[in-house]
Amino acid sequence: MTHNSRQAPGRRILIVDDEPDTALIQSVLRALHVDGFEPIVVRPEGSGPASVGAEIPVTGDDFESETLFAIAEHRPAGVILDVRFGEHRDDLFKGLNILGKIVERDPELPVLMFTQYARGPARDAAVAGTLRHDARVDFVDKLASPEEVVLRLRRMIGAAPERIPIGQEFLVDPDSEVVFAISGEQQTEAPIPDIQGMKFGILLELASAFYRSPGELVPFSRLERFSEGEDSRASLRVRIREIKNAMGDSVGRRLGPNDLIINVRNRGYRLTPLRPE
Repeated sequence: MTHNSRQAPGRRILIVDDEPDTALIQSVLRALHVDGFEPIVVRPEGSGPASVGAEIPVTGDDFESETLFAIAEHRPAGVILDVRFGEHRDDLFKGLNILGKIVERDPELPVLMFTQYARGPARDAAVAGTLRHDARVDFVDKLASPEEVVLRLRRMIGAAPERIPIGQEFLVDPDSEVVFAISGEQQTEAPIPDIQGMKFGILLELASAFYRSPGELVPFSRLERFSEGEDSRASLRVRIREIKNAMGDSVGRRLGPNDLIINVRNRGYRLTPLRPE
């Protein structure tokens, strides 16, 4: 058994996949390293060493016992677990057997299921009877980018911040309902007084969506409660323009239609951090 234990347990991520040397898994391992994690790979005995990440030899195909052993030994912050192990009919959902054992022993351990069954009836049927209601489990499609996989895992591991950053320029404080502009080497925080009430609610909805998944679209239906009058979309346009003007003024920039809050035609709005000037 060879592994690197210099990292704190809170940065260790266990990878359980029967094809760890594929380009897809290797790209995820690299993305984990870039994000500061220490991936530990459960590997079948006799397979070649991974080019990235640690190595844990196992006996045959007994992924279940080796995974549980690795969790007890390394105390990872999270697990990325494949659903399928081989092409045999009995192995199509073998990963869910492992998942059930993990949840039974430690329902607080975040597990990201790495699978082609990320959604739909096959996924629902596979999960039925496997999970506790409080289990910290999510599914991600194998076609997702490595960055999305790592982001989803990171958000499962860490609680949402008390204040939500928007790039380097702004902070949204849900408790005090204040938006701060950040400036200077000392990172001075100055409140933006013009963003209150419904305008703060709009920005908080957009910022929360961005924190959960950068680039996430917030549909009109989730923002209409912050509008007034018969034409809710026109009301939203006015308030969002006022939000952008206030935030732009606070950092000395004039924001255009493709800056900070973007209108996606007939669908909703998307938040994006300011680009460097």
